[in-house]
Amino acid sequence: MLKVLTQMDYLLKETFLGLRRGGWMNWAALSTVTVLLFLFGMSLQTSWLMENILNQFGNQLEISVYMEPNISADRIIPLVAKIPDVAEIKTIHKEQAWNSLVQELGISDLEGATTQLNGNPLVDEIEVKARNSDIMPSLATKLAKLQGVDTVQYVDEALKRLTQLNQGLHRVSLGITLALTLTATAVINTTIRLIVMARRQEIEIMQLVGATSAWIYLPFIFQGMAFGLSGGTIAWGFISIFQQLVSNFAAQQPEFIQFLANNLQFSLAQTLFLPVVIFSFGMFVGFMGSIFAVGRFAKS
Repeated sequence: MLKVLTQMDYLLKETFLGLRRGGWMNWAALSTVTVLLFLFGMSLQTSWLMENILNQFGNQLEISVYMEPNISADRIIPLVAKIPDVAEIKTIHKEQAWNSLVQELGISDLEGATTQLNGNPLVDEIEVKARNSDIMPSLATKLAKLQGVDTVQYVDEALKRLTQLNQGLHRVSLGITLALTLTATAVINTTIRLIVMARRQEIEIMQLVGATSAWIYLPFIFQGMAFGLSGGTIAWGFISIFQQLVSNFAAQQPEFIQFLANNLQFSLAQTLFLPVVIFSFGMFVGFMGSIFAVGRFAKS
């Protein structure tokens, strides 16, 4: 046990010694990794938000059927109920819809508002819930053909556009992440190589006294991983600050914006998973950059 602690103490001391000798190249490597991990974390969160939006739309599975003026929804309810793809039906009469709308607008004089508009301007509506999302287009077509139906609306088009937007964001995020990953790996590679070259004499002495390559070059690998871990910590701090600013901004907005913000919160698993991914990815990039650097010297 004492031997293991002594070895770890030596490796940690050598790691910090190498970092101190890195000079300005340390800042280049650290800043590159920080930018990479910040953008990676933000893109991951954006992807999760888009998936939450898509899931909310997808879980509704509702089609809004609007009647023609002066046509009662009760007239076609039996016809809608006979369609096999219908899972649930809800009727919203125009009087009910008008009362709700007036209350939402804060109008106290219901009769006066109705008189000014020459009566209730709304129509009866039927909310039809489909059994699954795949049958929604065909079900909407069937409902639109029923006599007395004016228009049929559902979220299929919005869902398609959001899906396309999500796919586009995935491609852009992947391209940026790959480019920055290669850049960060190259910068860490260069930094570790310079540190190794600066300590070339020490390494030759260690080789003469019989030290193995793994023992000699392991601190340099730890240095690369330290860049990733430090960059991940800073990036996570920036992401947390950004989230807090967004939350404070949303809290000052109208109730509708607050409602959207509350419904797009990350789950506990996602909140805990994000820093783990950022730190792991950062350490992986640091490991790859350093292993490429020391691999060349270890073979020479």
